[in-house]
Amino acid sequence: MEQNKIPLYKLFLIFAKIGAILLGGGYVILPIMTSEFVDKRNLVSHDDVVDYFALAQSLPGIIAANMSMFIGYKLRGKWGAVIAMLGVTFIPFWSIVLLASVIDSLTENSYVQGALWGVGAAVIALIVLTVREMWQKSNRDAFFYTIFMLTLLTLLIFKLSPIQTILLFSVGGVGFKRIVSGKKEGNK
Repeated sequence: MEQNKIPLYKLFLIFAKIGAILLGGGYVILPIMTSEFVDKRNLVSHDDVVDYFALAQSLPGIIAANMSMFIGYKLRGKWGAVIAMLGVTFIPFWSIVLLASVIDSLTENSYVQGALWGVGAAVIALIVLTVREMWQKSNRDAFFYTIFMLTLLTLLIFKLSPIQTILLFSVGGVGFKRIVSGKKEGNK
């Protein structure tokens, strides 16, 4: 899709809608963004959405805001990135402001507790969908499976924090790829 095809106000409204239904954190954003921008509107490719999700996770900040900025930039350049980020955060921001003023009375309400329980179950399902999407799009070779299993073992057995684990395997991955590419150049 070429830039400037979708009006900025419409981009804001799409992202505001996404922000309004985005419950459970950044990991549920992948199926929502795929549905909205690939399936319904055909504005970006499925591969773009998965790539933006991976990039958004690797940057500091809110995954949903980061991913929104990537898609906004793809569709409308710098202003698209700003509008998308404002849209996806608009309703959550004002919801937090409103909830902060009445939080004590809400925590005791059985309807609110039931709704939160339901949201929790739905979020788990969306996280499973995200894992499936990432698994299908990953380059699964021997190196991938080795790093995957070592990461899983590191988290489960050694109880390293996610940050420590990501840093450890990022450095290990770069080192391994350098060794492999060095061997390929030596064989030429």
